[in-house]
Amino acid sequence: MRNKTVIIAVVNRAYVEQSVNAETTMLDLFLESFWLGEDTRPLLDHLLLVAVDQTAYDRCMFKRLHCYRLVTEGVDFGEEKVFMSRDFIKMMWRRTFFLTEVLRRGYSFIFTDTDVVWLRNPFTKLSLNETDDLQISVDKYFGSRRPEHNLINTGFYYIRSNKKTISLFDKWYSLKDNSTGKKEQDVLLDLLRHGVVTELDLRVRFLETRHFSGFCEDSKDVGAVTTVHANCCRHINAKVRDLTAVLRDWKRFKAALTKYPKAARNITRSFGWSRHYGCLNSWKSQTL
Repeated sequence: MRNKTVIIAVVNRAYVEQSVNAETTMLDLFLESFWLGEDTRPLLDHLLLVAVDQTAYDRCMFKRLHCYRLVTEGVDFGEEKVFMSRDFIKMMWRRTFFLTEVLRRGYSFIFTDTDVVWLRNPFTKLSLNETDDLQISVDKYFGSRRPEHNLINTGFYYIRSNKKTISLFDKWYSLKDNSTGKKEQDVLLDLLRHGVVTELDLRVRFLETRHFSGFCEDSKDVGAVTTVHANCCRHINAKVRDLTAVLRDWKRFKAALTKYPKAARNITRSFGWSRHYGCLNSWKSQTL
């Protein structure tokens, strides 16, 4: 964008190829949300898809998107990386290193997981002044500005490129080899809770789940919700199933508003999301 802001998402083969039991792919759901969302279609011009394997890169190019092939020698990131598995953690750290390099080059960015559907333009809900360095989503919102009171989620955040944020990412990545059993999100949470905000004079804003929601805590306000993240979920197939339901609910809501514009307030007040049964059941089995 004019202010050197980009939108970045990372994909691998498991997110771009349709499994036997799925009706669509995670990437297709992600892109579909930009089509269905309010004021979101133009944002695709500013989306960079970072592919961590050749299949994902080829699919990205086939869709005529902005694509970047991130190569990691000797590692296959193509298969699904189950939440908290060793390869999952390794892939998250590779992502962090890449994003640090983006900041170094002077680009601010929204990072978004591809299991986040965009229902409205998030820039209308983000602080666009120069004072906030990091605006990050949370699994549950407690209404506090204090880092120790928030469960951050690195699946969606907006960060400005400056000396403070580059130092934060450098410090974050430097802890990679001293964080056995922790995902990169846990390490960042530890940093935020133990003084790095004061140390680097950072201004951090924790985003309300009313606007930036997820399966951990659904937004109760469909009139304000901006993104929905399939967090608190273990497998891709479960995420695809439940995000498909989210988009179906969204289309149902928008159709009702179009058909009965005078009843918009009642339609909004009575709206309810479908239950996330796929993700709820994903924790019951340790196998795919």
